[in-house]
Amino acid sequence: MKLLPESILQHAQSLAEGGVLSPKEFLHLASRAAVDQALSRLTKEGKLLRVVRGTYVTPVSSRFGTRAPAPEKVVQALAAQTGEVVAPHGANAANALGLTQQLPIRQVYLTSGRTRKLKFGRAEVMLKHAPRWMLALGSGLAGAAVCALAWIGPTHVGEALATLHSTLPPSDWQTLTSARATLPSWMARAIGEEAIRG
Repeated sequence: MKLLPESILQHAQSLAEGGVLSPKEFLHLASRAAVDQALSRLTKEGKLLRVVRGTYVTPVSSRFGTRAPAPEKVVQALAAQTGEVVAPHGANAANALGLTQQLPIRQVYLTSGRTRKLKFGRAEVMLKHAPRWMLALGSGLAGAAVCALAWIGPTHVGEALATLHSTLPPSDWQTLTSARATLPSWMARAIGEEAIRG
């Protein structure tokens, strides 16, 4: 019979980069205390990284040594495991959509879950709770547009929408305009005005 740490490590290494482990996945092998102890030992040995309480990932090995997995892959895996909706922060979304040249210094994602920090060695990623309307369109282009517009705010929403109207694929623009009823009044009004203009 395999030892508990070996079983955990074998499972961890079978996951894609950024795949997350939870102690509950191993309760069929041993008691919670034994599982926690094995995870703690594997973390101390550098074979696992603890990103947040109760969540572990496998470091990625390359010819340059080991590194933490890409934060966006861990965030996606965590969202899939918890059932949360996760989207890029408005500043990241605005940059990706060509609405700003600014790039935030800290990596922040919006989540339907609770606010928490994930640690990747010395780097940190913030998952910040966002209101339901901000995540209602998910993590596609229309959803990113909502996050970007929320970050840009009412003062510059008109020019941002003019850009989005010309750059978003028609289906995503349609998704954005048809979701007006779920958005704050200032955003819904601006989207409606841009839709009429176009």
